[in-house]
Amino acid sequence: MSQHRAVYVISVAAELAGMHPQTLRIYERKGLLEPARTAGGNRRYSEADIDRLRRITELASTGMNLAGIRRVMQLEDEVTRLRTELAQLLDVVRQAQVEVDRRAPRRDLVPLRQAVVVFGEQALRKD
Repeated sequence: MSQHRAVYVISVAAELAGMHPQTLRIYERKGLLEPARTAGGNRRYSEADIDRLRRITELASTGMNLAGIRRVMQLEDEVTRLRTELAQLLDVVRQAQVEVDRRAPRRDLVPLRQAVVVFGEQALRKD
């Protein structure tokens, strides 16, 4: 089963997370959680939502208020996003480096004949 597939009803999600269903509703209102909704409007929770609820509980146990928890979780989400982006960029750089390493050294250099001309004098050839 996918980590993000929303399958749990609120009572099951609350039990798995070790809290009351009303607490999940409060967390949703406070912007800490955003469960999926069925066509009929019923909440459905995923394993990722359950993990998030457990993280909220962990932060709350340190004495942090809901506003602080929301900010910490926003920052954690941002760090996760940035790490993913960094990993993708590093892959691109590594691929580019592989391409550079594959090319023969100095193959792209071409001999060039230069002529130096001083205005009013004949061209001096440098070979």
